[in-house]
Amino acid sequence: MGDQLDKGEIACVRDIVDQVIELDHIAVAVPDLEAAVSWYHSALGFELIERRTTTGVSTSMISAVLRAGRAIVVLVQGIEPDSQVSRFIEEFGPGVQHVAFAVEDIDVALASVSLSGGHADTSILSDVGIRQVFLRRDARTGVRIELIERNGGEFTDASVQRLFRSMEANEIY
Repeated sequence: MGDQLDKGEIACVRDIVDQVIELDHIAVAVPDLEAAVSWYHSALGFELIERRTTTGVSTSMISAVLRAGRAIVVLVQGIEPDSQVSRFIEEFGPGVQHVAFAVEDIDVALASVSLSGGHADTSILSDVGIRQVFLRRDARTGVRIELIERNGGEFTDASVQRLFRSMEANEIY
């Protein structure tokens, strides 16, 4: 398969596009969380919404959720050198770690992704009012996509930890 999509792939891509509601958030991997929070607040006017420490089986990360209007940025920093966030920064440098799209129906969206040749790197992870899945990082852009179906749910310590541990177990970053 080259860079051109065939008619079946185009139909699948349209199915995915039909499922996207909005950009949910962007996660940015940073080497210094405090410096990044300070810059987003002072230079861009983002408001700090919450901070979180997330632990996996063998590694952990700290994060900060910031908002400006409807825009949500999640800053993440690995605590250990072998954490998935630290490994991401080592391989790709600081920057966008993933882009999350809110979708109407995650099952339909994921089926469309699969039919068009895309792959999920995690299973669909569920919590109260929220379902999410990470897709394989696209080699052409370097960006990982997350699909989120929200039914009144927000991220909780448990849901973030479940995602972190799933990525850790699958050796993905």
